[in-house]
Amino acid sequence: MDLSAIGIQTNFGPLDWCIVVGYLLVIVAVGVYIKRYISSVTDFIVAGRGLRTFLAIATMIGTELGLVTVMYSAQKGFTGGFAAFHIALAAAIVTLVVGLTGFIVVPLRRMKVMTIPEFYERRFGRGVRILGGILLAFSGILNMGMFLKAGAIFVMGITNIGVTNLTPDMELALGTELKVIMTILLGCVLLYTALGGMVSVVVLDYIQFVVLSFSLLAASLLSIRHLGWQNIIGTVSDLKGAAGFNPFHPPPEGFGTLYVVWMFFLGLVSCAIWQTAVIRACAAESIRVVKKLYIWSSIGFLIRFLLPYFFGISALVFIVQSEPLRGIFLPEGALASPDITLMAMPVFLGQILPAGLIGIVCAGMLAAFMSTHDSYLLCWSSVLTQDVVSPWFKNGLSSKTRLLLTRIFILAIGIFILVWGLWYPLGQDLWDYMAISGAIYFTGAIALLVCGLYWKRASKVGAYSALVCGFLAVVGLTPVQNWLGFILNPVKLYFGFTKEIPIEKITEKTVLVVKDVPIEQITAKTVLVYDTIGSEIVGLTVIALATFAMIVGSLAFPDDRTSSEA
Repeated sequence: MDLSAIGIQTNFGPLDWCIVVGYLLVIVAVGVYIKRYISSVTDFIVAGRGLRTFLAIATMIGTELGLVTVMYSAQKGFTGGFAAFHIALAAAIVTLVVGLTGFIVVPLRRMKVMTIPEFYERRFGRGVRILGGILLAFSGILNMGMFLKAGAIFVMGITNIGVTNLTPDMELALGTELKVIMTILLGCVLLYTALGGMVSVVVLDYIQFVVLSFSLLAASLLSIRHLGWQNIIGTVSDLKGAAGFNPFHPPPEGFGTLYVVWMFFLGLVSCAIWQTAVIRACAAESIRVVKKLYIWSSIGFLIRFLLPYFFGISALVFIVQSEPLRGIFLPEGALASPDITLMAMPVFLGQILPAGLIGIVCAGMLAAFMSTHDSYLLCWSSVLTQDVVSPWFKNGLSSKTRLLLTRIFILAIGIFILVWGLWYPLGQDLWDYMAISGAIYFTGAIALLVCGLYWKRASKVGAYSALVCGFLAVVGLTPVQNWLGFILNPVKLYFGFTKEIPIEKITEKTVLVVKDVPIEQITAKTVLVYDTIGSEIVGLTVIALATFAMIVGSLAFPDDRTSSEA
């Protein structure tokens, strides 16, 4: 179904297109201009380690407050209601604690490493660095694989173009127009990231930070004015009950205790273990700036989640009150596909924001989309260069060679994420996809960083064991669970990961618990099928396994000598 065909017209018009195009041209021009300030690989990757407090805070929040952040957060608000706010609170608390204590990030900054795997080599040896770099890059590139798709869906919803045959259970197919738009955006990102490096990222993150902060605040106030605060609260209460407010409400209606615990781990990861955040600490001017960066960024981490969650909640209320949209986004007796729920927020903004303001918001969102991409492209290409390729050369690589290789990797990663975003079937909320794809790296990295920095007996064998265990987190991806059904289904049946679904929802692809009954012969109203093992269960289990492997491996196979860096 086309949104225009059911009377849903966006306020996005010619003026808004002019604002978006003009803003993006200026941003790209600034990024390319900054190339003249790049003279070494240190300038390119960590901006010469010269970031002062305010600029460091702005670039940290600017990167984390990207379009994909707004999209996956809004989707969580749409599906989880006010209970999703616990994710923002967890991120803020953990970031504040890291800032006050300097946990992990201060020792890394003191060692003057540029990447986390560089620490692996100093503590555990070159082989651990290479394996850690491979897993970090693989996890990070996979993690950003859905960024382009999220950006395309945002453009679809807010401009009302390229959307055809819209149904609740479909996986959105991106039309030719959207493929062209996103390819152009990616090209812009590749251009100024490859030329400007970290200096471009820092300067442009600052611009995005200012523009997006004011536009999101204005959009929030307009949402409350359009819908009414009491109406928002009442609608969520009627629709979701206690599960819409209490994050500890058990699944499937609510998040549950395990999910809340998982979010605190993700809060630690996002600020102290994830390379795109740690690289800000490494680029800071001093340890004092590192601590201030995290203390003040805790407020930004809170807000960067809260506002998009509220947009998702507002979109839910708006759609409930619109009969044409309700049939698509909230089908009776079923759940809409993740692609559809991702589109709810931009469709809502397209309806309530006036011309001019919607262009500013869209420009800020798309610029933030570019900002996040440039940071991630720079981060993962740097890891591949510094930690996977360079260690193989006895005398290392020259600065010029490393710069060239980093830029080649930036281009290759850009092409990969374009193809992956159009091919991969999401199958779960975008936030859960990103959490579990990142877990492929960080479930092992937690053990290596904490034990490596604070436990003198941590050994090389323990490090290898933890990294290998961490890779098991890939099982948390829904398509992977489907592909490994012949192994996982008996486990799911034993632990009760099954659910009843209406017979009319059964398709030939549905995996039934009772396999020997043909679908056409089933007469019951509901059928028992295998359920997905939640990302929180997979993630927490793998963290426990990786930590156990690190401790046992270190005690059973101690190193001959303990690194002084411990």
